[in-house]
Amino acid sequence: MAERSEERIHVCYCGNEKVFPIILLSAISIAKYTTAPVSLYIVTATLTRINEKFVAIDPSRADIITDALRRGNADSEAKIIDATDVYEKVLGGGRNENSKYTPYTLLRLVLPSLNLCDKMIYLDADTMCCSDLNQLWQVDLSGYEFAAVRDHMGQHFIGKDYVNAGVLFLNFPEIEKSGLFDRCLAKVKGKKLFFSDQTVLNKYGKKILRLPRKFNEQRQATEGETVVKHFCQGIKWIPFHVYNIKQSEREQVRQKLKIDFFEDIYRIYDELQAKYAFEKGRE
Repeated sequence: MAERSEERIHVCYCGNEKVFPIILLSAISIAKYTTAPVSLYIVTATLTRINEKFVAIDPSRADIITDALRRGNADSEAKIIDATDVYEKVLGGGRNENSKYTPYTLLRLVLPSLNLCDKMIYLDADTMCCSDLNQLWQVDLSGYEFAAVRDHMGQHFIGKDYVNAGVLFLNFPEIEKSGLFDRCLAKVKGKKLFFSDQTVLNKYGKKILRLPRKFNEQRQATEGETVVKHFCQGIKWIPFHVYNIKQSEREQVRQKLKIDFFEDIYRIYDELQAKYAFEKGRE
């Protein structure tokens, strides 16, 4: 176990009950490679007025995530934050609630108002660590609003510096000073956008630190070299097809993505499922 003297890492996911299993897998991967204590926040909301399946993650799930994290460091902890009221106040009825992406992606734009910490690593639920996340935490954010990796496809078709919002290292004091998220929230609520919050972060972010792709690898992943693997949608050109394999699809990960180093993570997930029966009654 790590010593208490190690700097605490603050990590956040946003989502609903449906994505809890892949958030758990991601949390287990953090604990596998990261010995520093982790404070992990899951920001959720009940948005059944939009879709009956948009139910907040049960607060009891925090115990499961904490159990997973403490396999890496006994001082790690998880907290589930219900931001339904905050969402409805600043984003309710907005133009992007029924887009290709769920409104839970927009929750990352309310993170500054939750006053959780000064800097935070935001991860999409469909991410997995392949080495120590502390490598990202140690990046110097001085003078930057946030750090991110260029989008694999967007850098070619939208602009060479266009970044992917699935992994963000956020500097809240700088964001507050520039008013970045206030501008983003206003635009997302008032105008229909194809990539919603990712679009506005690229449009209005003026102090973005662009990181090496190992911090948000959107294609191949190598254990010990890749820091975060992002299981986002991809394209195979020959033969042409679109794929969208998530880390929970174990055989697809093994056979199609050729990733074979998550086996111990899957084993721990199964142990936690046997202990807590959190999949009982799931569709």
